[in-house]
Amino acid sequence: MDEKKGSAATRAKNKFNAANYDRLYPYVKKGRKAVYEEAAAAAGVSLNDYIITAIEEKIEREK
Repeated sequence: MDEKKGSAATRAKNKFNAANYDRLYPYVKKGRKAVYEEAAAAAGVSLNDYIITAIEEKIEREK
């Protein structure tokens, strides 16, 4: 029997994300995540947006 996990909406979102995004799993020292979250909140963006912007800015500087 083919048992499906999660709702249809969850499966659809997971399928979309798998097809359109790559995942990164950065590890940070204990306590640094809170520092990054505070900085992102102060900038008024999500932690994900904050990290992506920081990476993109570094890439531009190094060109």
